Amino acid sequence: MREYLLTLCVTAAVTYLLTGPVRKFAIAAGAMPEIRARDVHREPTPRLGGIAMFGGLCAGLLVASHLTNLKSVFESSNEPRALLSGAALIWILGVLDDKWGVDALVKLGGQMIAAGVMVLQGLTILWIPIPGVGTVSLTPMQGTLLTVALVVITINAVNFVDGLDGLASGMVCIAAAAFFMYAYRMWFGYGIEAAAPATLFSVVLMGMCLGFLPHNMHPARIFMGDSGSMLIGLVMAAGAVSVTGQVDPDLLNQKAGGLREATHAMVPVYIPLLLPLTVIAVPVADLILAIVRRTWKGQSPFAADRGHLHHRLLEIGHSHSRAVLIMYFWSALIAFGAVAYSVNNASMWIVLGIVLLSAVGLVLLLLPRFSPRAPRWAERMVPPRYRRVVRTVLVPPADRVEDAPEAAEGECEPVPAGINGATAIGDRSRFVDHRRAGSHH
Repeated sequence: MREYLLTLCVTAAVTYLLTGPVRKFAIAAGAMPEIRARDVHREPTPRLGGIAMFGGLCAGLLVASHLTNLKSVFESSNEPRALLSGAALIWILGVLDDKWGVDALVKLGGQMIAAGVMVLQGLTILWIPIPGVGTVSLTPMQGTLLTVALVVITINAVNFVDGLDGLASGMVCIAAAAFFMYAYRMWFGYGIEAAAPATLFSVVLMGMCLGFLPHNMHPARIFMGDSGSMLIGLVMAAGAVSVTGQVDPDLLNQKAGGLREATHAMVPVYIPLLLPLTVIAVPVADLILAIVRRTWKGQSPFAADRGHLHHRLLEIGHSHSRAVLIMYFWSALIAFGAVAYSVNNASMWIVLGIVLLSAVGLVLLLLPRFSPRAPRWAERMVPPRYRRVVRTVLVPPADRVEDAPEAAEGECEPVPAGINGATAIGDRSRFVDHRRAGSHH
C-alpha cells in the first residue's frame, strides 16, 4: 500500500506543478476559444490541461516501474505499455482538438485507433463471466470489437460530462477510488496477480485528477479540454478492460470459495455487457440521454447542446458549486455502493443505506435555493462562499464625534476590512482630505 501511496503522490504532484506552466503556454499559444452558447463560464479560459495530466501519467508509471513490488507488473504484463501507447495517441488527438478543432468523426476514428493499439499489445477482453452459464471465451475478433466499444463509450461518457468546473475530474477521481478498492481486494484479498495492472491504473488516475482539481475548481483557471477528458476516460476504460477480460473467473471461483461467491464478486464489473456502469453510471447515463435527445430532434449524436444533467441542475436553480457537489454525491453513492455489494452481497444494511442516501440526494435536488453554511470552527477550511456573513459596523471617528456637525447627522467612515483599505461597501480613498485637515492650496 505504501508504494501505491507514493505513486499517487508523485502523479498528483507532477500534475499539479505542471498545470501552472501549461496554463501560461495555453494562453501564449492562443488555446482560449471563444465562449459558446452552451458554455457556463463567462470569461475565455485556457485549455490544454491534458498536457499536465499526461505528464502526471508518465511520471506515475515511471516511478511505479522502479518500485520493488510494483515493478513486477511491468515485467509480467505488457498492459502498462499498452496503456501508455493508447494514451499518447488520444492525448495528441485531444491537443490538436483543443488548439485547432477536430471534426467529430475524425475524433471517433482516433479513439478507435487508440483502442486498437492497446488491443494489439495485449490489453483486450478474453472472456466474459456470465452468471448461470459460466465463462464464455471470445474469439480475437469478438474481443477486439468489444474492447474498442468499451473504450470509445467510456471516453465519450467522460467527455460529455465535462461541462462544469471540476466536474469531470472530480467524478472520475471518485470512480477511480472505488475501482481501486475493488481491484486491490481482488489482488491482495484473493491473490490474483492479473488484477495488479488495474490497481495501478486506478492509482495513477486518482493522482492525475487530484493534481488537476485545485486549478479546475470553480472558478476554474484552466480547463482540461478534450486532451484531458479523453485521456482520463481512456485510462478508466483500460482499468475496466484489464480487470474484466484478463482476470480468469475460474481462478476467482477457487479463491472466493465457490461459484456463487465468485459471481457476486464480479458483479460490479460485468453488469451489463461488461461496461463498468457501476463506476461511471452518471456519465454513461448522461451520454445515453444526450444521444437519445439529439437523435429524437433529428440532430447528430455529437451535436453540442445545453441538455446535459449538469445544465439541468443549473436551470432549476442550483449554483455552480452545488450542482458539482450533487453530481459528486450520486457518483460516489453508485460506485461505492457497488463495491460494498461485492464485498458482502448478503447484507441488507447495504441496500438500506443506499436507499437512505438516495432519498437524501433527492431532497438535495428539491432544495436548490438552500445555501449551506459551515460552523465557525470550520470556516478556515472551506471556501468564502460557505462562511457566515460578517456585517460591517459603521463607527464614527473619535476626532469627529463633537467637531464635525455631519457626524451627528449619521455620516461616518466605515471601518476598514481588507487589504489596501477595502471594505464590504467599497474601496476607501487612499488620499487624505487636506481641506478637513486644515491645509489650504
